[in-house]
Formats: sequence, structure tokens, C-alpha cells
Amino acid sequence: MSDQELAVQAISEAQHILEEYLEPRHHDSERLLDRLVEVLERPAVLVAVDRLRRGVADNRPREGLDRRRSTPARV
Repeated sequence: MSDQELAVQAISEAQHILEEYLEPRHHDSERLLDRLVEVLERPAVLVAVDRLRRGVADNRPREGLDRRRSTPARV
């Protein structure tokens, strides 16, 4: 997955979590905040966003990444 794809995936997941928070029902705010931090602080996402900010994005697909969590797949 490219840096742009990783960033877009993280933003999409974060938006989904925020939508859940805004629903008019009882929810565990602490749990939702933990999920939001987990998504936005994934090492692969932090590196990708840093490279995008600096203009040196890696647009090559990454092999061996778990697409659901953006972390190296366990072998």
C-alpha cells in the first residue's frame, strides 16, 4: 500500500470512529478515543504521513503488510 493509501485508510477509519462517537446513543467514550489513537498512531501511518508532509512519499506497494492494521504481517 502506498503512503497515500495508508493515510487515506487511516483517515477513513478515524472518520468512522468519530461518526460512531456522534451517534445519539450511549457509548464508551474512552474506548472510542483509544481506537482513534490506535488508528492514527500506527507506525506505518506516522511514517507515511511524515513522508507525505516532506514531499518524499513512497508510492510503491508494500509487500507483507496486513491491510487491516497497516502493520507488518506476522509470519
